Amino acid sequence: QVQLVESGGGLVHPGGSLRLSCAASGITFSRYIMGWYRQAPGNQRELVATMSRGSSRTSYADSVKGRFTISRDDAKNTVYLQMNALKPEDTAVYYCNARWSSNFWGQGTQVTVSS
Repeated sequence: QVQLVESGGGLVHPGGSLRLSCAASGITFSRYIMGWYRQAPGNQRELVATMSRGSSRTSYADSVKGRFTISRDDAKNTVYLQMNALKPEDTAVYYCNARWSSNFWGQGTQVTVSS
């Protein structure tokens, strides 16, 4: 059974930081392209960041470039999203995604940026 379990969300003031984690089980983690997506109320789910197998390539949404960093630890089957300089518009449910031969999603973790 495949599971992607996100953690690390919460309430933070503008300008603050959070680090999201996604622990995967039931898949050969190193084979998967890992990504983070987010969905704000009334909006479609959008790509935040992805990292290729072997960590050789990353991609980011323009809105988060320079502020967010995706990383992965294949030994721990975990992908991370370091979020700095958070803005109110970053408020959303953040979802972990694993994509290769199949496409898997986590249950999401809420990030709220508010003063």
